[in-house]
Amino acid sequence: MKNFLNLIKREFQLFFQNKVLMVLFLGAPIMYGILVGSVYKKGTVTDIPIIVVDEDQTPLSRQLIDMFNENEVIYVASVLNDNFNSRETALKKEATVVVNIPKNFAADINYNRPTELTMFVNTSNTVTSNYAMMAVNVCAGTLKAGIQIKSLEKKGVPSYVAAQQYEPFKTTIIKQNFKSGNYLYFMLPGVLLTVLQQVIMLGLALSFASEFENGTFNELIAKTSNVFQLLFVKLIPFLLMSVLIYALYYGYSILYRMPLHVEGFAFWGTSLLFLLAVGFIGILVSIAIPTQLKATEILMVIATPSFILSGFTWPLSQMPDWIVAIAKCIPLTHYLQIFRTLVVEKGTVDMVSGPIWGLVIITVVTFLFSVILLQWKINKAKKAAVLTK
Repeated sequence: MKNFLNLIKREFQLFFQNKVLMVLFLGAPIMYGILVGSVYKKGTVTDIPIIVVDEDQTPLSRQLIDMFNENEVIYVASVLNDNFNSRETALKKEATVVVNIPKNFAADINYNRPTELTMFVNTSNTVTSNYAMMAVNVCAGTLKAGIQIKSLEKKGVPSYVAAQQYEPFKTTIIKQNFKSGNYLYFMLPGVLLTVLQQVIMLGLALSFASEFENGTFNELIAKTSNVFQLLFVKLIPFLLMSVLIYALYYGYSILYRMPLHVEGFAFWGTSLLFLLAVGFIGILVSIAIPTQLKATEILMVIATPSFILSGFTWPLSQMPDWIVAIAKCIPLTHYLQIFRTLVVEKGTVDMVSGPIWGLVIITVVTFLFSVILLQWKINKAKKAAVLTK
């Protein structure tokens, strides 16, 4: 028994001597608990932008717009006079719903003629679309109820009877990007692209760390000490293998009967930028951390919460600013926004200029740090080789 207790004591000592293990075992639950709790702390979505096309332009239509703005779930990001550029404006403003108030809206109500609102709902994000659609319905129904009650009271109907006879405001809901209403279509691309980021990061985490750990770094730089050549020698195989992974993902879309229509240079250009950003993060950690295990452990900490922080399911606008700042340092955040806009919503490249610049900044910063750190390691290895001769 004494020997058993000594062995237990020894394991505790080994645990506390391993700083990386301590950070992962004790720090990860604390960190993830704070991150996830902060992301979903609000518990409900508020301040979702919508677009209103006001073709009526009467006091009644302006009253409805005011009601939208007074609702805590939605706000009017822009008011247009016609539908000509409503879709493009909605994509640029990241608006989930476009509400069309038709011509003669007020007149039709005053003369008891049938009239209705039309709601164009972008269902590419089921969370925000459902919240926004319900909020618009509540506002429109409230307005219609008030109008009907006043109309009946003018006819001599007692208010308590009128309140029981009103009919909610009729609306027509047109759902766009409806395939995303299927939860598989909504989730699968996000999950698969998260996996792609993780496997590239973890694969490249071993690139230079394995050379340092196995003592082959000197052999490598004896063949070439050009820092740019070394970086791209490590990166290019993963870029080429990523093509196969994209082909596999497209096969999944066919298998599950939800083919993705990917067109143009914009998507493939931003995909390459995403792979470069992810790749240089993995390479930078691999150069900075001399052992394979520690490099993979550190990148696991980075990669694991990335999908939650990406804003793909829960909007970034609902997260605290410090969480958003962390999320924007992760390539997946920008790439999933690009994917949703270009592939799901069929938007144009100018609508994703922000995420593209985000990927550019991550790529350039990690590339420059990788160059500087790798050149320092090369110089250090060469000096050590000279001293041993």
